[in-house]
Amino acid sequence: MTLPPLSLNFSYLELGVCDYPEQVPADRWAGYAAAQKALGLRFVRIAEFAWSRMEPRPGVYDWAWCDQATETYAAAGLQVVFCTPTAAPPAWLVELHPEILPVGRDGQVKTFGSRRHYDFSSPVFREHSRRITRALAERYGQHPAVVGWQTDNEFGWGDTAQTYSPAARLAFQGWLERRYGSVEALNEAWGNVFWSMEYSAWSQVPLPNHAVAEVNPSHALDFMRFSSDQVAEFQEEQVAILRELSPGRFVTHNYMGFFSAYDHYRVSRSLDFASWDSYPTGTLEAIGEHHLADPALAFEFARTGHPDVTAFNHDLYRGVVGSGAEGKPAPGFWVMEQQCGQVNWAPSNPLPAGGAVELWTAQAWAHGADVVSYFRWRAATMAQEVLHSGLLRHDEKPDRGYAEVRALDLEQFPAGVVTAKVALLHDYESLWLYDMQKHAEGISYWAQTFAYYRALRSLGIDIDIVHPDADLSGYAVTVAPALTLMTPERAAHLEEAAGHSQLVFGPRTAFRTLSGRTPETGQFGPLAALVGASLCSYDSLRPGMEQAVGGHRAHHWAESYELQGAEALHRYRGGPLDGQPAVIRQGNVTVIGAHSESLIAEVLEPLLTGTGLQTVRLPEGVRLSRRGAVTLLQNWNAGAVHWNGQELAGVSSRVLHATEVHV
Repeated sequence: MTLPPLSLNFSYLELGVCDYPEQVPADRWAGYAAAQKALGLRFVRIAEFAWSRMEPRPGVYDWAWCDQATETYAAAGLQVVFCTPTAAPPAWLVELHPEILPVGRDGQVKTFGSRRHYDFSSPVFREHSRRITRALAERYGQHPAVVGWQTDNEFGWGDTAQTYSPAARLAFQGWLERRYGSVEALNEAWGNVFWSMEYSAWSQVPLPNHAVAEVNPSHALDFMRFSSDQVAEFQEEQVAILRELSPGRFVTHNYMGFFSAYDHYRVSRSLDFASWDSYPTGTLEAIGEHHLADPALAFEFARTGHPDVTAFNHDLYRGVVGSGAEGKPAPGFWVMEQQCGQVNWAPSNPLPAGGAVELWTAQAWAHGADVVSYFRWRAATMAQEVLHSGLLRHDEKPDRGYAEVRALDLEQFPAGVVTAKVALLHDYESLWLYDMQKHAEGISYWAQTFAYYRALRSLGIDIDIVHPDADLSGYAVTVAPALTLMTPERAAHLEEAAGHSQLVFGPRTAFRTLSGRTPETGQFGPLAALVGASLCSYDSLRPGMEQAVGGHRAHHWAESYELQGAEALHRYRGGPLDGQPAVIRQGNVTVIGAHSESLIAEVLEPLLTGTGLQTVRLPEGVRLSRRGAVTLLQNWNAGAVHWNGQELAGVSSRVLHATEVHV
């Protein structure tokens, strides 16, 4: 019987820190723990990279240092989040079993000397993962200071979610046989008659990395599904051991922002809640200029990150647990690693603006975070991360972020639930299919999805990001920016949602079937009756090319429709699509075929207000986020902003109570 997670009794936002006792002399530990408690921190996360210190030689454990560290935190009144240390296998394990190393897309074996140097498909590594997890959980699973567990660390970092090893090929072939039953069924699903790609035995199916040119997208789609299952099964093995030996403690995993290499909904099924690692200045660089309407914004927000980039990931991970077909998003999540100074891993790493750490913390709470844990306590004085900041500098003096954490008034941030009336549908299978064949330079699944998210946030709307098969009851508006994969079951689910909610679809909706083929009836396949139209043409626009739609300009992508019951709200002007429908509507269903942020906002605003939702046009960098009865007004701009009778200093936030909210 699985016990519920230990009650943590959140009345307000709580804070934590990532600490590495194994990296500093033991005579520092007690002073660090006392200072962490004095700063107002409650939780400390430890041990995600400490396998070589826990087990310095095969089967020989050294728990003395870990015992001392745990007791030191406990004595200071801190609560410990232990990590399974499998993200960094020790050198002796690699020497004994070099077959555990991952193989890259280029076919080269990745070597020891960094982290995440293991293959999810390796039976040998899976055995050692279970073994070290069991040893750790037997030792600390019922320690009174241990409140929860983080599995591993940042699954897939370093392009390791997919591996191209012999073990992965055998496992993939077995996965396909279980999924399809016969090679004939596989050939039909993938359309392997094309280019004579038909198989007569499972052993003939290769991994999709060394074909002469582009591989069959159906093949690549199933490999991504297989890889997700491998990550999920790896995690589930650890979770089962932790549930057995550490009852009543939570289990989570720390994900990364805008990470696409596996299905986070699938991988999260066994968790109590999700966590993610928030690095606003680094993530701004990571998503690239195409995800912002104006590339100059990447410069404007270089010292804070863009509010919508960070908020998107908060909303995603708030909903990733419990957002499958079983139910609505679970409340709450953790930011397990919160940037508190400059990072070291982006192409450029500016010092954050003064006030940024306070702003990031407040925004995380407003989007549902129960805990914000800062990375890290003291800046590393060794190895790859010496240029990455901590709350303390290398010399142990408080850094800039320390002062901002100390200044936080946590009673401003009471516990509560984010109650959104707008759902944004997101799924990884659509992401993979879209990005395998983008067909237009400068466009991607994230770019298209983020354009709709930005439009909604610029209108002051709170959003739940949910899986398309989740329960959609209770939402006034459901937006599906890039729902490429469509099945009859999903179409029926969306038709049911249209009975009580406005539905908005973006380009390339329902362009693919479950196996990655295009419907025999063309786009919109099983969704055609609900949409009231079919695809006429699509135009992939080169960078710099534009297509007029009313008073708007479409970039990258424009598609038009043949009407079969729907009405045209906007039509294209000029070019090969001249006069053809660009935005269509039938009943509660709207489709926007042009990639234009201004057009998206114009179409969405009356739909939102028509359902009774209140919209407000916010200046760039100013955002409203609501949690419970509290509204957080944020200014991510460097300078002060005067808006709606409010004056807000640059890079700051203000809690507004009900009587103060006038929009």
